Amino acid sequence: MEQFIYQIGLGEDDCRLDKWIADALPDLSRSYIQKCIRDNAVLVNDKPQKAGYRLKVDDEIVFSVPEATEPAIEAENIPLDILYEDKDVLVVNKPKGMVVHPAPGHYSGTLVNAVMYHCKNELSGINGSLRPGIVHRIDKDTTGALIVCKNDHSHNAIAAQLKEHSITRRYRAIVHGVVAQDTGVINAAIGRDPRDRKRMAAGVTGGRDAVTHYTVLERFKEYTYIECRLETGRTHQIRVHMASIGYPVLGDEVYGTRKSPYKLQGQTLHAMVAGFIHPSTGEYIEVTAPLPEYFDRLLHIMQR
Repeated sequence: MEQFIYQIGLGEDDCRLDKWIADALPDLSRSYIQKCIRDNAVLVNDKPQKAGYRLKVDDEIVFSVPEATEPAIEAENIPLDILYEDKDVLVVNKPKGMVVHPAPGHYSGTLVNAVMYHCKNELSGINGSLRPGIVHRIDKDTTGALIVCKNDHSHNAIAAQLKEHSITRRYRAIVHGVVAQDTGVINAAIGRDPRDRKRMAAGVTGGRDAVTHYTVLERFKEYTYIECRLETGRTHQIRVHMASIGYPVLGDEVYGTRKSPYKLQGQTLHAMVAGFIHPSTGEYIEVTAPLPEYFDRLLHIMQR
């Protein structure tokens, strides 16, 4: 059983218990959280409370997430943009707005549902029935190349490369502000923001090592088009790192501090290149996901 323990700080109080947990654990649906509260899986100061309980400063929340009774995830005929495929691996170009894998309360419309339909029973099972084939992930509103493993051998091989930081992962982003240096390296540990549990933060005590290399591709009047190369793959890494040095990703509603004048759905961040050693052949494969139409159009507007 997984357990989360939080203490409410200044500015976090006077929020409904169910809403606060939903913000802190965005992979869980509000209805699932409310059910857990009714089942006394959530305690506030060692006592059960109702979902509408208003939190107070110094309240301690203990959420003992029940062992998942994983439902049968159904294959869905959702079109996939396939960049590469063979008997071992599949590389797809994930669209904006698509969640990678199911979570409690969200069991359909995900990349996993689509991949299950496409691959039938040919997916690795190492990460369980909710994440078949999934060895890494990208955010819902981030687009681009995602590697899916068709068998456990491939999964173990790709996972080992991820652990060794030997997989090539290059992203494209548009950030607020004009970045002065042509290249730079951000080396700052990333962990849960102690002031806001639904966010990650750079430089957090006890955070995990995180390194991002960036290169300026083009500068505009108020924005900069950059490429980021990941050494590590922490949650929201590029978004957190770029915001930490004063250049938040355009459209990022979580880490951005400036309003976007453009109509965007989330951050302008695209996983453009994925490169890895093939699990069976030992050859290096590099796959490129073309910029999505909205991103390309935005660049043309800025270039005028």
